[in-house]
Amino acid sequence: MKRKLLIAFLIIFLAAMVAVAIWLIGFRKPTEKAPEYVFYYADNQTSDYPTTQGDKRFADLVYERTDGRIKIQVKCEAELGSEAEVINQMKYGGVAFARVSTSQLAERIPEMNVLLLPYLYDDSDHMWRVLDGEIGDEFKDKVSAYDLVGLSWYDAGARNFYSVDKPITCIEDCAGMNIRVQESTIMADMISALGAKPVEIVYSDVYRALEKGIVDGAENNWPSYEAMNHYKLAKYYTMDEHVRIPEMQVCSKVVWEMLDDDDRAIIQECAKESAFFERKLWTEREEESRKIAMSHGTQVITLSTEEKKKFRDAMSGLYEKYCGDYMDTIEKILAY
Repeated sequence: MKRKLLIAFLIIFLAAMVAVAIWLIGFRKPTEKAPEYVFYYADNQTSDYPTTQGDKRFADLVYERTDGRIKIQVKCEAELGSEAEVINQMKYGGVAFARVSTSQLAERIPEMNVLLLPYLYDDSDHMWRVLDGEIGDEFKDKVSAYDLVGLSWYDAGARNFYSVDKPITCIEDCAGMNIRVQESTIMADMISALGAKPVEIVYSDVYRALEKGIVDGAENNWPSYEAMNHYKLAKYYTMDEHVRIPEMQVCSKVVWEMLDDDDRAIIQECAKESAFFERKLWTEREEESRKIAMSHGTQVITLSTEEKKKFRDAMSGLYEKYCGDYMDTIEKILAY
């Protein structure tokens, strides 16, 4: 009798296990389909940098809105090469998407130099009115000359002057100062036009140059000024916003032509949304860096509108030298 009961129990137990297994199989998530396209996205910044975070948001949005048909893998820290190398690869479809500086695009498309001119904008709002409007669309279209498709604009902040011994409160204060600049002819000419002497020094050596008195000051955005500890030596930070160099999300024309109109529309929409996300992150990063620097004694000097106009007027020669053929476009931007 006991043996029969044991067998009956085992039969019921096994039947229950089979039923549970069938139930679990019935409710198991279906296997995800493999993407139709897998593309690479290149960025030379670190994974936590605002532009890289914007790239990742773009990739996530595209994957979601194409129901997984398009998967974009973001490669940061120049894993796929320098910006110049990436742009060359995109011409042949080796890299599908990238975030690149306008300065790199200007090396290939001369009219893009307009967006590198000092004191081109009154402020951040002015720049975004230009770039998010008709003029910005025209500049995005210009990259087609290099087999690229312009998608949206990213923020890279504004560069400002900072100095060691005295604040720069007016254009006259620049006279005779040694100011570090990046290795750029147009930036060196800008410093000279203000009456100072440009000293080209690589970014990693600026702290030592400030410490040794090789230069009296330098120029950069808030995050760079704070991250490299320049605020410990150069306590005067002048908000002249002399250069705002926007960055662009671009797509390889080869890849673009592989996609249908619906997918192109989705990508453009996602690029725009991710750009607004990146700009918000950049603003937060700037504010964080500003607070850190000021908590360590940085004094902020803001130029008056009249004084800033004097700085801009000093650039007239540069505008003619570098963008003389595009003065109509410059006038439109200044009046926008």
